[in-house]
Amino acid sequence: MSHLIQDYVTRQAAQHPERVAINWKNQCVTYGELDSLTNRLAELLRETGTNPGDRIAFCIPKSPAALVSMIATLKADCVYVPIDADCPAARVAKVLDACRPKWLLGAKQSARLIDQVFGENEISGVRVGCLDEALISGNNFTAEFQFSDLEQFSDQPHAYVNSSSDAAHILFTSGSTGVPKGVVITHKMVTAFVEWGVDYFEITADDRVSGHAPLHFDLSTFDIYGAFAAGAELFPVPPELNLLPHRLAGFIRDNELTQWFSVPSILNYLAKFDAVPQGDFPSLKRLMWCGEVLPVPTLIYLMQRLPDVPFTNLYGPTEATIASSYFTVPFCPQSETEQIPIGVPCDGEDLLVLNEQLQPVAVGEIGDLYIAGVGLSPGYWEDEEKTDSVFLTHPSTSDRIYQTGDLAREGEDGLVYFVGRVDTQIKSRGYRIELGEIETGLAALPFLGESAVVAIDTDGFENKLICCAYVPTDGADTDVRHIRKELAGHVPKYMIPTLWQSLDQLPKNANGKIDRPELRRLFTEQHQQQSAPATAESDVAATPAAIN
Repeated sequence: MSHLIQDYVTRQAAQHPERVAINWKNQCVTYGELDSLTNRLAELLRETGTNPGDRIAFCIPKSPAALVSMIATLKADCVYVPIDADCPAARVAKVLDACRPKWLLGAKQSARLIDQVFGENEISGVRVGCLDEALISGNNFTAEFQFSDLEQFSDQPHAYVNSSSDAAHILFTSGSTGVPKGVVITHKMVTAFVEWGVDYFEITADDRVSGHAPLHFDLSTFDIYGAFAAGAELFPVPPELNLLPHRLAGFIRDNELTQWFSVPSILNYLAKFDAVPQGDFPSLKRLMWCGEVLPVPTLIYLMQRLPDVPFTNLYGPTEATIASSYFTVPFCPQSETEQIPIGVPCDGEDLLVLNEQLQPVAVGEIGDLYIAGVGLSPGYWEDEEKTDSVFLTHPSTSDRIYQTGDLAREGEDGLVYFVGRVDTQIKSRGYRIELGEIETGLAALPFLGESAVVAIDTDGFENKLICCAYVPTDGADTDVRHIRKELAGHVPKYMIPTLWQSLDQLPKNANGKIDRPELRRLFTEQHQQQSAPATAESDVAATPAAIN
């Protein structure tokens, strides 16, 4: 087992230097070339004053250059910090202020953003390097080196001083206070999951692995290092394909991908636009998803068309490294309302469904979901208070456990079932309601391509207004009265949403998940524009303001 993540590349380069490591828009980088390039950049970083544990941020769109930045940073005994090249300059500045990197590595595509960051904020002590052929600069910065300068540095490996317990990267996620929180991920956290995943999913050097997730999203960690651990060929998926389902399906088909891993929203698009013919993707050996609940109608659509492909549901927050549990669906669901479990823990992990006293709840009862085991992060970057609030000690076992903020139950079958988020369990009109149950009902309606349910505060007796945003399928009858009537066949009357919005597509965040804060903002604006608060009995959905 590798002790440091970069060992995967070094080992493959020593054994099979000619094998393709990265295939990006028909530009291929072999393991030998990747090892050489990353050694050279690591040498540059060492010679320009970086010390073990220093942070190296990179703001480079998905590309071989971005992957070179990651591996080279590890080889320099440093910690890489991926920055979304599409996010606002103000957020980039907050991340830089939080992690205080020695270097910010950029490229031509991110030059304007970097210039804006330096021009609008006081950024000190951060040097800029360029991994393009031409040196990038702006009104507020000039890169100190470019890609061609790497030739001046040795491609021979250095001895590492880092251990497997040291940080490998920091992933910044949204914080409730508006300040991004950095989740520290160590080498051994990654290698533990990668070693298990490569074995369970039977990934070999002959595989052609998708790289769909953005590099600042933890799912990409398995895409990259799972492929490199096996000596497989990684196919980073161009982000522009995300809203082009037929072209995305063509990407899977034409590149003969054998392993696919993505968030459910992408699979929803493939199903909504009927982009997968019967028996498609003959090379595909496994389809995996993680990050959100996959609507069962989408799962049925795909399993019917890909009858020979195993489908695996993975579950886990960033704080527990990629995924903590798995469930491979044994057969195509017979009902669109059937619930797919998050399954059983991955090796070295544990799922605990506990009550407020951190004691196990009875089988079938809903409790708070905690995670223990090898995947747990040491905590949030330089935020001891936040770390201590969710990384707790189990009173009976003294194990360190992470409070996920999710609700779950253990079934009679011994499997764990995700119920919803703690913050999506609301009380409205005196009823305690789990918004995920409403979404399950909506997912069973064939005329809705996608849907999401959120709740907003109200001064009325309801306490919370239930709101539904949906994307209709082409040509479907999506009169709100019709939707309400059909949904009433799946959930009680008190769970029927009051406010509705039909959208061309649901808003997504940078990780491809549904942007629920944005939906709450849209519905809050809609509610404020109405002349009077909606009541339980009034058919607000019939008004233009509510239908939107």
